[in-house]
Amino acid sequence: MKRRKIGIISGFALFLVLIVIGVSWYGYHHFGTLSTKQISANINSELIHTRQKQQAPLTKAYRQKLNSGHYTPDNMYVKLNPYKTSPLSALVAFKTKQASQVSIAVQGKSDRTTIKTTYSGYKTKHKLSILGLYPDYNNTVTLTIKAKNGQVTHKTLHIKTAKLPRALAKVKINVKTANKKKMAIGNDKLTFFVRTTKQPFGVDADGNIRWYSTNYSQHVFKELKNGHLLYLAKKNNQAEIYNELLETDFTGRIYKEYHFSNKTKSSNDTSGKGETTIVHHDTIELPNRDLLLTVSDGGGKYIEDTMVQISHKTGKVNKVIDLKKILPVKMWRQYDSTKRSDGKIDWFHQNSIYYDKSDDSLVISGRHQDLVMKLDYQTNQIKWLFSGKKKADWPRKYRSKILKTKGDTTYPGGQHAAILLPTASANHKNLILFNNNIAITNGPEATSKQYSEGVQYQLNEKDKTIKQTWAYGKTLGKQNFSPIIGSARYLNTNNRLLCFGFLKSGNKSRIIEVDKTTNQPVFDVELTNLPNKGYVYRSERFSLYPQNHNNQTYE
Repeated sequence: MKRRKIGIISGFALFLVLIVIGVSWYGYHHFGTLSTKQISANINSELIHTRQKQQAPLTKAYRQKLNSGHYTPDNMYVKLNPYKTSPLSALVAFKTKQASQVSIAVQGKSDRTTIKTTYSGYKTKHKLSILGLYPDYNNTVTLTIKAKNGQVTHKTLHIKTAKLPRALAKVKINVKTANKKKMAIGNDKLTFFVRTTKQPFGVDADGNIRWYSTNYSQHVFKELKNGHLLYLAKKNNQAEIYNELLETDFTGRIYKEYHFSNKTKSSNDTSGKGETTIVHHDTIELPNRDLLLTVSDGGGKYIEDTMVQISHKTGKVNKVIDLKKILPVKMWRQYDSTKRSDGKIDWFHQNSIYYDKSDDSLVISGRHQDLVMKLDYQTNQIKWLFSGKKKADWPRKYRSKILKTKGDTTYPGGQHAAILLPTASANHKNLILFNNNIAITNGPEATSKQYSEGVQYQLNEKDKTIKQTWAYGKTLGKQNFSPIIGSARYLNTNNRLLCFGFLKSGNKSRIIEVDKTTNQPVFDVELTNLPNKGYVYRSERFSLYPQNHNNQTYE
């Protein structure tokens, strides 16, 4: 009986020890992390309708103009800047007696700068967007109206625009190279400059501004699958917090407005002064039209290491990915590669997301770990890791995920904008990124800060191998070294568009389109005289009329 009691006591003691060990292990691995519920509450996202309500009278008025019957091809209704935020756009409305298809052309000032498109289908009611007008200019716009019976009518409009706002007019745009025949500009594409603050804008091959928004924007500027734009904005330009995502179009009409709590705001300026943001680097649209955002968790200690999925129907958070719960604890608990005066720990600094529909996964970039990785989107399990971190320095359970380099392959340092290209086979994927080439934690020390470059790799996800196949930027040397920001984009002609965003301490940005076959620049433009933080975070090549043709962007 006595032995039995001792056995029971011993068993109970062992049980308690195991509980303590388990709690200790869990506490060690999760201390400093928040629950999904708490992070969702901190983000506190919602769909609001403030701007839509403000625009409703305008939208109604334009619909009435179209339906009135007063406007014909000989007497078109023309409204410049129809929603008061896109001064280089206009709305045209009229009816035709016969169902007709309309083509428009905004005449350019030189070869290959005319913006033209054809609206699909034959209709009797026509509400058209006129995009790509020159500022401070009496623009000539040609409309070709083709009836179903084959009759063609040509009409010409003249639309006078105002000068650029002073801050935008001060930006100096110097086109050093423009081989228009080899540029991937099509009939209606501009090079867009996505800035860290101030007005986003797009230029033609001559460097002339052909579109801008009066709404300041930061980092997020995307074309959605439905042809709309998504960009991060503030309540107004005088506000200090970028906490609204707008679904809009190039005329400025608002379709959705996502609002976020200020609780998770962050900034690279640790003084506590100036602008802050909620969505700090990137947003993508998922196949179901929900949005996936890079955010901070709102805990106040660790920043820029969390993603949230936002419902496009409700605006609410419906999924949270906290990278602290996925990567080794030591990476964030003992991080000391960078310091902030406000005491916050920016151990990962996630700056891009890419969704791979072939296997429902994410490719993400973490600047402060010099790491690009792939995650299964459903399970959060790591698929592969690409980093200069020594294999022995990873905990054992991560080592099988590390990509092995082949040949002369460069590890990234402080990289940005990691995406997969559409050119892929069953096991082989092509990864492109902007390698800032600054060693933060695991980047190559020997070449750090000597140059920046766009780099492309081929990786075999089955064999876990990676090989560098292309690069551009190394020969440009230190003068083109961008310690922060930047992007590398695949264009549909197989060209590459590179953004060296932070040159001369942020006083200069340089965007280069490279012919991958010859490795020569076909477009090279420099921006100087930039306002504080008005440099180019990323550059994109977007169509002004994506809904009028099968236009695919790769970002």
